Amino acid sequence: MVEKLNSFPPVLPREPKVLILGSMPGGMSLAKDEYYGNPRNHFWPIMFHLFNVQPLEDYENKIKFIKSHGIALWDSIGSCYREGSLDASIREEEPNDIMGLLQDYPSIQLIACNGTKSYQTFTKNFPKENLRAVEVVKMPSTSPIPGRYTKTFEGKVEEWSKILDYL
Repeated sequence: MVEKLNSFPPVLPREPKVLILGSMPGGMSLAKDEYYGNPRNHFWPIMFHLFNVQPLEDYENKIKFIKSHGIALWDSIGSCYREGSLDASIREEEPNDIMGLLQDYPSIQLIACNGTKSYQTFTKNFPKENLRAVEVVKMPSTSPIPGRYTKTFEGKVEEWSKILDYL
């Protein structure tokens, strides 16, 4: 039997400007209790590249770094069933309370969905007309698992650089 998975609590700076939403942490991230805990995931390298800083190894320092730039992290899916780590295997997903988060943090101007599944789950559960003036964009997945629309690291950095306009 496949057990129910739960996402992590959000990472929130005092006044976040950008909310990055994953879908559901992969197996390695869940085991490590870390956002983007798979060392092959491009998320942290992309963030370090965008801000032109040396990569940090310690997770606590990574979280301090991301918060210091006004970036919040969470997942569009609060709980689901999934065998393995592939988004395509996600079943019976229940969304996180993103509308509640937006009410509590009106400073958020951009929601950047990390990959297609995050974006699909978000847009299915949270209609655009309920979002006040928050921009929502689908970003290329930072997952180490090649997908149909996989970009090079440089291509991902170029796309993800859009978040800098909101910080």
